[in-house]
Amino acid sequence: MQTELSRKLGIEHAVFGFTPFPAVAAAISRAGGFGVLGAVRYTAPDDLKRDLDWLDAHAGGRPYGLDVVMPAKKVEGVSEADVEAMIPEAHRRFVEETLARYGVPGLAEGEASGWRITGWMEQVARTQLDVAFGYPIRLLANALGSPPADVVRRAHDRDVLVAALAGSARHARKHQEAGIDLVVAQGYEAGGHTGEIATMVLTPEVVEAVDPLPVLAAGGIGSGPQVAAALSLGAQGVWLGSIWLTTTEADLHSPALTRKLLAAGSGDTVRSRALTGKPARQLRTEWTDAWDDPAGPGALPMPLQGLLVAEAVSRIQKHEAEPLLGTPVGQIVGRMTCERSVQAVLDDLTRGFERAVDRINRIAGRSGQ
Repeated sequence: MQTELSRKLGIEHAVFGFTPFPAVAAAISRAGGFGVLGAVRYTAPDDLKRDLDWLDAHAGGRPYGLDVVMPAKKVEGVSEADVEAMIPEAHRRFVEETLARYGVPGLAEGEASGWRITGWMEQVARTQLDVAFGYPIRLLANALGSPPADVVRRAHDRDVLVAALAGSARHARKHQEAGIDLVVAQGYEAGGHTGEIATMVLTPEVVEAVDPLPVLAAGGIGSGPQVAAALSLGAQGVWLGSIWLTTTEADLHSPALTRKLLAAGSGDTVRSRALTGKPARQLRTEWTDAWDDPAGPGALPMPLQGLLVAEAVSRIQKHEAEPLLGTPVGQIVGRMTCERSVQAVLDDLTRGFERAVDRINRIAGRSGQ
């Protein structure tokens, strides 16, 4: 599973693994892929430094990267408190009423929410970068468009490649114009924030739009034949996120959530604004249904929704309120039927890839060549 991009980065397999867990990122890199640590949950620089210290020490000397969420346009003088003040009281009541309906207890007195999607606020993301550029990261990915021009320059000054996610060829061309080094074509099937174009259609469109920039295919990929399909469409690698959630190295802190993921089928996800205010694919739950119900107040725009539900999500997770318990995950969840190690996932991908390539060679009459 070698491509020009994988050879440039010195990795054995052109598999890029996005994950919020340092142990998973390190294991992906050790197994010959490229681990990418998601930084959005790190609001304290010291926490990110601690986990990057661990990742750097456990990646086996293999390359790894960081994924941030920061807007291309800067908004001056707006604090998190300013944003929270914009949240309507009716929405706060709706949150409390929904939690009460399912008997979800509150947090202990003085206990802070452990889940706050504030990493997409530019001032937070910039502190993450100040920390990250002190480590030998090889790739900086941005999940919310092209990063600001000065961030691209800082990365390039340190010989760090810059990637950006795109849900359309138009977005991909904007990334190319912004000086991005590679584009992640993220299809409709993917977990988290996605557009409306499926991976099979999106990948070749983006490849053609940004040629000669390398493209990674993302969304609905979790088997070797799917990797082979992505490369045949012109991608130079695959970007996988959901498949790592049920690995033994993942730390979901919730046996109930792991059970739900293992039991879910590919039809058990939904693109909902319930989590962040932007359409994000996640497990369908009573929580997403409540926010998507026309009778409710509807989700607020980003970043208000993320701040509004932060404490509620922490309460749901802490008390494992199963009807409401969910997570961003792609349609590939239907293949996630048992817990496996990261190495086992990579082994399965490579074996499946080899079988798929052999099958195509036989169809093309090139068997044994």
